[in-house]
Amino acid sequence: MTETNSVASLSLDLDNKWSYMKTHGDAGWEIFPSYLDIVVPRVLELLDKHKLTITFFVVGQDAALEENHAALKSIADAGHEIGNHSFHHEPWLHLYSAAEVEAELSRAHEHIEKATGQSPIGFRGPGFSVSETVLRVLINMGYKYDCSTFPTFLGPLARAYYFLTMRLTPEEKAQRKKLFGTFSEGLRPNKPYTWLVDASKLTEIPVTTMPLIKIPIHASYILYLAKFSPAIAMLYFRTAIKLCRLTGVQPSILLHPLDFMTLDDAPELAFFPAMHTPLAKKLDVMAKIFNVMTDQFEVLSMQAHVEHIRSTQALRTIVPKFGDNRS
Repeated sequence: MTETNSVASLSLDLDNKWSYMKTHGDAGWEIFPSYLDIVVPRVLELLDKHKLTITFFVVGQDAALEENHAALKSIADAGHEIGNHSFHHEPWLHLYSAAEVEAELSRAHEHIEKATGQSPIGFRGPGFSVSETVLRVLINMGYKYDCSTFPTFLGPLARAYYFLTMRLTPEEKAQRKKLFGTFSEGLRPNKPYTWLVDASKLTEIPVTTMPLIKIPIHASYILYLAKFSPAIAMLYFRTAIKLCRLTGVQPSILLHPLDFMTLDDAPELAFFPAMHTPLAKKLDVMAKIFNVMTDQFEVLSMQAHVEHIRSTQALRTIVPKFGDNRS
């Protein structure tokens, strides 16, 4: 393996029960029900078993609640990086005004730092929501990287499925009309690059999709395929990783809490794919994903991945163009 393609990264968006309920349009999310005390120890145990250090993107609202502090602090105490995943976890963040974005991100940063003892330097938008305004605020806050882009052509299909399965009012549907992006998102690079905003720069590490055909490969998709055939699911993932190696893509693979949970842990989230899969089967698939990654790459946190990229590559520079409602 060459120096430039021998590394990869793993990150986990620590979306909580209430955030899924909110996005789904379910009542009761306003009291912020949580499963962090269940899922965080489970994830940390599996990561420790595989000797992995990754990045957890934390939602500010969770960090603001005292009852979540022990779980969140345990992540930082285990040596993992803490990133900013917004305060309210609203996938229409790209519709916010500049003042709203600044308040949203700085409030999340403050509470995350207080709860974990870490000051975030990286951001991922909820639902891959990003805009030029978000990038400008991140630069002004001194952040080193963003990883909110998801280069796939399947965003409109995901949004159509979302609207079919969610209980939303017409107003809520209008608010979410750009959720998961447009077909043009698939034209974005799969490799890291540099955003150029008002003469300032910010490193972007996209959530990796299958090279060439730009279909999703993050863990939730592998688990969905494993419902039908674990062997085919892992063949799919191994093929994606092989294509990453062949095309020089350093994969940055995304995880979610529900990749480590079942219906027994959160019956309210039965609508989420693969929630009926037994826990042992899910954890076995996750272990196999980790094994494929560690067999092929040195797996890093997002911060370490960014530092490696900056020290070994000259990145392409891109001026952000997000189209309507993403300026």
